[in-house]
Amino acid sequence: MVRSADLLVSSNFIRAVRDSGYVSLSTALAELIDNSLQAGADEITIDIARLTTNGHPEIRVGDNGTGMSRSQLQACLRFGGSSRFDDRNSFGRFGMGLPAASLSQARRVEVISWQKGRTAHAVNLDVDAIVAGEQVDLSPRLKRNAARGQSGCLVIWQDCDRIEYRRLAWLERALHRDLGRTYRRFLQQNLTLTLNGKAVQAIDPMLLATEAEGYSGRLAFEPMRYEIETTSGVTSFVTVRFVSLPVHHWHHLDNVTKRRIGIVGNAGVSIMRAGREIASGWYLMGSKRKENYDDWWRCEIDFDPILDEHFGITINKQGIRPSQVLREAVESELESIARLLNGRVRQAFEEVKFQAATEASCRIAAAADADLPVIRSSGKHHGALGYRIKSDQLPVDTMFTSSLNQRTLEVTLNVDHPSYAALYQPLQLLGGDASDLRAALELFVLAFARTATLLDHDGKLCDEMLQLWSTTYGRMLQKL
Repeated sequence: MVRSADLLVSSNFIRAVRDSGYVSLSTALAELIDNSLQAGADEITIDIARLTTNGHPEIRVGDNGTGMSRSQLQACLRFGGSSRFDDRNSFGRFGMGLPAASLSQARRVEVISWQKGRTAHAVNLDVDAIVAGEQVDLSPRLKRNAARGQSGCLVIWQDCDRIEYRRLAWLERALHRDLGRTYRRFLQQNLTLTLNGKAVQAIDPMLLATEAEGYSGRLAFEPMRYEIETTSGVTSFVTVRFVSLPVHHWHHLDNVTKRRIGIVGNAGVSIMRAGREIASGWYLMGSKRKENYDDWWRCEIDFDPILDEHFGITINKQGIRPSQVLREAVESELESIARLLNGRVRQAFEEVKFQAATEASCRIAAAADADLPVIRSSGKHHGALGYRIKSDQLPVDTMFTSSLNQRTLEVTLNVDHPSYAALYQPLQLLGGDASDLRAALELFVLAFARTATLLDHDGKLCDEMLQLWSTTYGRMLQKL
């Protein structure tokens, strides 16, 4: 019979743990930040430095949380030694995060903790000592002059030989980006997270709080909630939010600005577990493939740790593997919405192209306006009119509508009226070869709208005439 103490070959196990699957330094550091937040910390500091010119970096992560008792400190570097094992109320669950994340990056880890102003104590693990067969002693030892504040914890990663960045400035930049996104909700509330003395700023891929040109992302629909049952019979909700980005106001931004803001390269789904991002990618979108148009909408999925099995959460909390139950509950609807939003973006870009093509006609009309009878309007605005043409879906029997607002006559062409397909689609296919013909058509429409506005002061006659003309023209076109 094999004793439990003989289940592990320590020297081999500790080397295997170093390859436990943390894909980056930021994902490993997230384990420590999770622990700090779970301990009630609202101030977390990360310091990275090379103690010698060519040496490996040393990383220190400190917090002002509740700290650990001596028994908790003695257990914190044991694999599975967490007092919160299988707890579904917050981040931690398996008791593997601190030792596994630490040794995935460093050859030696030291944990120092103190409570209520008492003297600090420390424990440590050394990879090389364990591989050499030395006995592991996790008894807390006194650590004088280490305590800062009433309570807290300090984790020190020494000899970080897995860090690929040669320049720490590049590493800092990457960590600011990754941690700012992962912990955006906490940073937007009361968390202060600093990296080498500089505050980490929240980065929201949804762009709801990001303003450019006076606009930001907005919710495409009200948040949706799906009730999912766990294997134990308890139910919890999955919340899904979709956000649309303002194509009409951001399409003209240069690629550098689009990338800096986060428009380009952030398409897809952000998975939020217990309020922090645990994965991002193209999840639960069914058979829909990701396209460039999908940069212009976002999806965020929230769930509590009680649903870990349905999201396929592993020990290192990286990525998800949705269960069949979860996919059946949400995937079909999310795919439909993704296709709908993709279609809206396509239409928005078509409208942008359409509007850009009408600018020449609008300039010509504005230049001629000074020689035309004056249209008077209420308010302080006066002088020549400006013109604008756009397209939209209107009642099928209406060819276009017009309105005068602050001396700009705006004409909206109906994409569903037979005239749009009969006149505009052939012109668009001809492109630049039909520019004069297109301008003549648009000036005809603008002249009609201006004349109707000049002659009709109360709007009723104009509306009735336009409706009758649109209906008549539409019926005639249907006979072509």
